[in-house]
Amino acid sequence: MKLKSIIDGLDCEVLVQGRDVDVTDGYASDLLSDVMANCPEGAIWLTLQRHLNVIAVAQLKRIAAIVVTNGSRPDEPVLERARDEGLTVLITRHDTFSISGMIHRMLYPEPPGS
Repeated sequence: MKLKSIIDGLDCEVLVQGRDVDVTDGYASDLLSDVMANCPEGAIWLTLQRHLNVIAVAQLKRIAAIVVTNGSRPDEPVLERARDEGLTVLITRHDTFSISGMIHRMLYPEPPGS
């Protein structure tokens, strides 16, 4: 599914619009070492973290986009780095659990008759 389709279906604000890449999965974690070890390439990453290291981890793992939850907003240097890297950064007022469910339903809709 294209990132734009997910963005259009979410209650979120786009702080940095990067490339419209394919999103293959989702991952929710606030522990950077966990994301580095386990987040699949092409995932949309849900986190409370909003510091500069999230951009580095997202680039390392080739993450499709970062969604910062609970209404937190990254500082401008973080957003500037994301712009430089072509990485989409979104924020949402929703908690991680809620936005994760929304994204999961978009990526993995139930088959008819389930």
